Amino acid sequence: MMALIEAAKAQDYPAEIALVVSNRPDAQGLARAREQGVAIAIVDHTAFGEEREAFERALDHELQAHRIDLVCLAGFMRLLTPWFVTRWSGRMLNIHPALLPQLKGLHTHRRALAAGLRQHGATVHFVVPAMDSGPIVAQEAVAVHEGDTEEALATRVLAVEHRIYPQALRALAEGRVHLAPSDMEGGAEERGA
Repeated sequence: MMALIEAAKAQDYPAEIALVVSNRPDAQGLARAREQGVAIAIVDHTAFGEEREAFERALDHELQAHRIDLVCLAGFMRLLTPWFVTRWSGRMLNIHPALLPQLKGLHTHRRALAAGLRQHGATVHFVVPAMDSGPIVAQEAVAVHEGDTEEALATRVLAVEHRIYPQALRALAEGRVHLAPSDMEGGAEERGA
């Protein structure tokens, strides 16, 4: 989130970070966004019990009320329903700490080490109904070193995330990448030469 806020401060950046929304009232990002002068909103998922779509309709209402055009997920650890994903199709990105399509889901650093992978990294992708399966917008690898711990690997991957997420949002905001209807299961297309 902070990498996006910092990138958007540049005069030539094509997007404004207009709102930070959290489903957790105690999220640290809320205070950090407020300190940066970014509007915040809380849509506490616990108030909706098991009604995921009801939560997402409230979330969508908040986004619409702030006239949001694009959504960038960061640290949002809930699976979204097809209703919400379809509503924001082509306008929602996610950052994932792995080189997709490898290591979808949680605990990617631990799993990369356990599998003996030599490369790990981060991926920014369009959000589609299937978890961590959307077309890739940006991706960068880091070497896995002998004796790496989860924490050391996570630190190197986080540095990559901070670099590629602003690049991916720029590409989307400038119209250089888009999600075609057939891409709901496939790859992102690059526009232009």
